[in-house]
Amino acid sequence: MAAVAVVAAAVGAGPVIAAVGGEPSLPDKTAEQLLADVARTWQHGPMPQMSGTIVETASLGLPALPGLSGPGPSGATPVSLLSGSHQLKIWYAGENRFRLMLPGEMSETDLISDGDKVWFWDSAANKATRLTAPAAPGGTATPFPLPSGPASMPATPEQAAREVLKAAGTDTAISVGDDVTVAGRGAYQLVLTPRSPDSLIKDVRVALDGERLMPLRVQVYAKGAAEPAFEVGFETLSFTSPAPENFAFTPPPGAKVEQGVDVPAAGRRPETAPGAQDGAHEETRVVGSGWDRVLVAPLPAAAEGKQDEGKQNGRKGGGPDVAALLGGVRSAATPVSGEWGSGRLLRTKVVSILLTDDGRLLAGAVTPEALYRAAR
Repeated sequence: MAAVAVVAAAVGAGPVIAAVGGEPSLPDKTAEQLLADVARTWQHGPMPQMSGTIVETASLGLPALPGLSGPGPSGATPVSLLSGSHQLKIWYAGENRFRLMLPGEMSETDLISDGDKVWFWDSAANKATRLTAPAAPGGTATPFPLPSGPASMPATPEQAAREVLKAAGTDTAISVGDDVTVAGRGAYQLVLTPRSPDSLIKDVRVALDGERLMPLRVQVYAKGAAEPAFEVGFETLSFTSPAPENFAFTPPPGAKVEQGVDVPAAGRRPETAPGAQDGAHEETRVVGSGWDRVLVAPLPAAAEGKQDEGKQNGRKGGGPDVAALLGGVRSAATPVSGEWGSGRLLRTKVVSILLTDDGRLLAGAVTPEALYRAAR
């Protein structure tokens, strides 16, 4: 019940009943009941066999920046996930039998697990990497072992829902919206509304499958916006056993084959309790809590205009993708200054980004004033 403990206080004493007249019509549940159901599902229920397509769409209001033009030939790049729409296809038959595929324009990348055989296939590079999968301990299963994308951009509805519940607390109003249909399935809709005046988020809407209570879609709305700034959800979904051939993989003739590092047990849900901080680089920290969290990190050397992308002053380079993005942010941002120092500010629908002249990056779904306080 860890998830419930984080947000139960925000629900309030009175029950909030699902609105009548939404389509489809599901049995009435309060927000507190839905949170308890989701917690039990995450703790005890093994994920059902399934296959489907997830679509992630970001419309953050970013200016034209390097790498935001869309996916490359081998699928979505980290930076391109910050803009446009991208697909993730999944097949799940058990904690050690699954396949995740990112389609590109002319090729694809796949993560394929079939028992103790785990492969990462990059068709554009014609390279197959054999990974070592440790035995999964007992526990609940998830078909989504992918990490979140850059800037905490989640790849799946479950990841997004977990992030939302981490952020939610007593500064959140939680209610139940109209029932909705996602991927042809009736779903409840939890609506989380930040109370903080510093938050740029109007609300976050989490669609939960009416039968299985698993997250089907998460939408983030900015204040004053009629359309979601970020959305990740199932476009198609079938709770049937995928065909065995989906998990069979043999590197094609001529492909480069490598041995990779270990991968996390595929059937393990994250054990970190909601609200706990994940491990991070020692120079990176988070200021504030809940919806007001601000990430404070050292700028990669390349983003500061230095030729050495490596380890200037002990900093690690952000890679050409991230360096190009941050360079574009700096060019599009507005000069600002205050008690905290000086730098350049870029504000979008749901994210504010501050690049300080002393080499820091501050970012959060908050007003610029919140960034300035964190920069002091």
